Amino acid sequence: MSERTPLLHYRLSASVNESGDHRDTRTGRDEDEPRSPATVRRRPAAKQTPKLNTFFGVVIPTLLSMFSVVVFLRIGFVVGQCGLYQTIAMLLVAYFIISMTVLSVCAISTNGALDAGGAYYMISRALGPEFGGSIGIMFFLANVCGSALFVLGLVEAMLTTFGIPEDGLSLSGSRYMVLPTGYWWSLLYGTVILLLCVLVCLVGAHIYAKATFLIFIIVIVVLGTIFISFFVVPFQTVQLPGHRNASLGPTSANFTGFKLDTLMGNVQADYTVDYTTGVMMSFASVFAVMFNGCTGIMAGSNMSGDLKNPSYSIPRGTITAVIFTFVIYNLLSIMISCTCDRILLQQDYGFLSDINVWHPFVTIGVYSSTLSAAMSNLIGASRVLYALARDDLFGRFLSPAKHTSASGNPWVSVLISWILVQLVLFAGKLNTIASIATIFFLLVYAAVDLACLALEWASAPNFRPTFRYFTWHTCVLGIIGCAVMMFLINAIYASASIAFMLLLLLLIHYLSPVSSWGCISQALIFHQVRKYLLMLDVRKDHVKFWRPQVLLMLSNPRCSVGLITFINDIKKSGLYVLGHVQLGDLGKTHSF
Repeated sequence: MSERTPLLHYRLSASVNESGDHRDTRTGRDEDEPRSPATVRRRPAAKQTPKLNTFFGVVIPTLLSMFSVVVFLRIGFVVGQCGLYQTIAMLLVAYFIISMTVLSVCAISTNGALDAGGAYYMISRALGPEFGGSIGIMFFLANVCGSALFVLGLVEAMLTTFGIPEDGLSLSGSRYMVLPTGYWWSLLYGTVILLLCVLVCLVGAHIYAKATFLIFIIVIVVLGTIFISFFVVPFQTVQLPGHRNASLGPTSANFTGFKLDTLMGNVQADYTVDYTTGVMMSFASVFAVMFNGCTGIMAGSNMSGDLKNPSYSIPRGTITAVIFTFVIYNLLSIMISCTCDRILLQQDYGFLSDINVWHPFVTIGVYSSTLSAAMSNLIGASRVLYALARDDLFGRFLSPAKHTSASGNPWVSVLISWILVQLVLFAGKLNTIASIATIFFLLVYAAVDLACLALEWASAPNFRPTFRYFTWHTCVLGIIGCAVMMFLINAIYASASIAFMLLLLLLIHYLSPVSSWGCISQALIFHQVRKYLLMLDVRKDHVKFWRPQVLLMLSNPRCSVGLITFINDIKKSGLYVLGHVQLGDLGKTHSF
């Protein structure tokens, strides 16, 4: 049997009916009619016009998401475990990875209209429904884990100040011993906090944006008092939390102020057991916790459906927030290394409150920032889930998530996200969730870089971003950086996440309806085929490699099946083109 290859059959797919309307000859639908359920639907007329500007819609959510847990509860932990040298190296690596991703986000977000769904909308419209849907689910799960992470961070801060330890002594010498401690009590506090977040999210993103402005002012004031405290607070001894038995280690540590000896004692790494989880720390595990302070770069793009001008606001707001947080993290790391004993950094994650000019300042900052970050991730998760449901990539499974309120708030998606965050809270420890959330975010960042890289390599005519400070080199560096850090943090979690994403990709490819977004693979194939055709040199043709190239002209293909099959059998892997010819007046012919 002769080898069979696909034949090329060129014909026009549209014609004009008697009334002059354009119809698809293959489906009979109007051209303006959606081709599949996956087509994005028009929003209800009752939905309010988005009113968030760059500052309220991008800068503030991004800053609060990036500051939250790490800046108040884990920056000392990072310096205490890794030392100043490795901490700065970690920050450089982390911000290098997110900077490459930010450039890709800016390029895609300035390429055209951007709707609700953030990273999911960018990737799905760039790479097609298979990649978009699978990455959308991963981004949804990343936001779910991130919301649970910040809720647990707030619970930890509350118990540090108000918790009653099992031995009956107050943590950190606090006089306000009112909250019982333990796994189930922590879960109860987290459930109450999450319920508060859900109530705010059900009201809508605009109310959240107004509330976060007040939280932003509080966080900036608290950061100002922290920097002032390093200079004005004298030497003092700090009581360590949960270490009352001398046989388990020291019960106190020192805040020395700026001293060279203190700095020299903090520059090298000294990994110890994390007193909250009992796990021995390493570079990878500490990086997993620290990187959560960098994962808020998508907080602005998550609000894309609620922004006045997403293409303008997302690049400027995100870059501003990234630069600001990078400077703050480095300054804090240096000042902490110069003023705090190593024991204080390793055994008291809430030491910033103990050394502040007024202790409640940091407590207020921690509560405000973590609560805001939890709400931001919950809103982000609900928006991604709503976009997935609206595109019908998973059929009836996600159809309830398409319901919105009169103002356009996807309240069902918020409730579904709330349930999943509540399930994640059963993990119980902040550092336990940190690795999983970090890997999910890294996978999403790599996908954003891949989307931008594919569009750049395919030379897609519709890819004309106004943001020009990116190249395919930055995309490749971002992908490599994300992949390396994923496997460095936890190879098992990373492999499982990639396998799960590929499984979702296959399910969407075979089970989801056909979309009209286009698929980047076709653009890449066309680009490569064109390039290789141009490389053909007729002077190098040889009879040994000759293949027939057949153009078969037919008046009625339906009546010429035998001839078509015969030519297909003898073409021997050659080029085979069918031509269907119709004679007549072009203006009166109904089909071609």
